[in-house]
Amino acid sequence: MPTLLQLAAIAALVGAGLITGLLFAFSLVVMRALLELPPEEGMSTMQRINVLIVRPLFLLPFLGTALLCVLLGGGALWQGGAGAIALAAGALAYLLGPLGITTAFNVPLNNRLARVDLREAQVLWPRYAHDWLRWNHVRTALGALSIALLAWGLALSHH
Repeated sequence: MPTLLQLAAIAALVGAGLITGLLFAFSLVVMRALLELPPEEGMSTMQRINVLIVRPLFLLPFLGTALLCVLLGGGALWQGGAGAIALAAGALAYLLGPLGITTAFNVPLNNRLARVDLREAQVLWPRYAHDWLRWNHVRTALGALSIALLAWGLALSHH
């Protein structure tokens, strides 16, 4: 029978996987496709994406995983044992990457983009996309690290 800590790790793994997969898709395909469009179209589409993403089906795994990671990290270190450091490190990687970088860098970029008139797209869109993608690559890498560490910690905690 899995422990509460193991169940939390499984749930955090699922949440981190969903969010990191979405971020990876943006790095790999979505932003690149938007950059192939005329600047006004790419920018307009991204502005719309930034409105549509703020929905419960995104926010639940995004913020729910963050909450799980806070509880999981603390619980793992409190309980100790095999895998505790990996679980706590995985939780921290999610909090720093998908959550932290999103709130510190990507959301402010999105908020600025929302206020930009499409007539400014020729100049502002390429710069926004470059900065946004740079931070997206970092948060995606930290999300992948989080998944690996959570899985490793879960595997170690089983023994």
